[in-house]
Amino acid sequence: MVLLGFHASHEQISPSRLLRDVQRAEAAGFDGAMCSDHLAPWSLRQGHSGFALSWLGAALATTTFPIGVVNAPGQRYHPVVVAQAFATLEEMHPGRFWAALGSGENMNEHVTGDPWPDKATRTARLGEAVTVIRRLLAGEEVSHEGLVRAHRARVWSRPATPPPLLATAVSAETAAWAAGWADGLVTVAQEPSALRAVVDAYRGAGGRGPLALQVHVSLAEDDAAAYALAVDQWRNAVVPQPQSWDLEQPEDFDAAARELATDAGAPPDASGPPEASDAVVNEAALRAAVLVDHDVTSLARRLADLAAIGFDRLYLHHVAQDNDPFLAAAPRLLAEIRRLA
Repeated sequence: MVLLGFHASHEQISPSRLLRDVQRAEAAGFDGAMCSDHLAPWSLRQGHSGFALSWLGAALATTTFPIGVVNAPGQRYHPVVVAQAFATLEEMHPGRFWAALGSGENMNEHVTGDPWPDKATRTARLGEAVTVIRRLLAGEEVSHEGLVRAHRARVWSRPATPPPLLATAVSAETAAWAAGWADGLVTVAQEPSALRAVVDAYRGAGGRGPLALQVHVSLAEDDAAAYALAVDQWRNAVVPQPQSWDLEQPEDFDAAARELATDAGAPPDASGPPEASDAVVNEAALRAAVLVDHDVTSLARRLADLAAIGFDRLYLHHVAQDNDPFLAAAPRLLAEIRRLA
């Protein structure tokens, strides 16, 4: 049975409202949840970025299902602080917390004033951070000198069993590397052939644990409304890696989305107000990144097809600031996915 989870998007929704959303998601029949961990939103239109580690304490305390977080230790977060936070959450809520660790994005990390490293250096830094975190969660005193530094650090309040530390990966190369240390893998929806490559690389390199897929969806009363919602709130999805890893500000993502649309032949809208040009995106690219649909059965079939690639968990991110309509439709959607998957 595929675990069906709800993705809580801190970039789009205030922490207080997002807390109510995750509570409603459990009541609607979701099996678990995950959340993002950003200092900045992807777009000016999103306009939020609550502190995930504070929010997780409230979310775990007011629900009963498991909740995870995507976290990037090494620059904005010191791995010793990360280990302490993870240990506290798991000690308070045994068996319900997990984290997926990645190398991060410049939009969140540049605030330290440190240079943004190249991908190879970020990957190596993540590997060191994971080692430090695991040793601390095991109760060791840790000193480390390298791309991250620690001096005689210990985490004193620890859970009986450390929480699972999964990896994030969007490429087969990173998935194969992560197989050496991760307790599972989280990736984001892309072309099926690319997803199969990620799954095969992780499992082929001996990767253990669950394979989780985060899927961006936009569900509304008709296709035009669903697409308009995706344009308004998730236009950043058209910006590809590695460009998206390196941009610094929400304004940069909005500008990049406009430029990519113009390159694809979509002219800016000069007839409307100045902000109208912000709504111009590459439609094909956006529809490839977000499952735009107006029919619950159709959306369920598309999601079941993605699960069949080899995923144990699907986390659904509805790209809206108002999740009430989606959560109202969720019981039927979840039942359809479970029937098909």
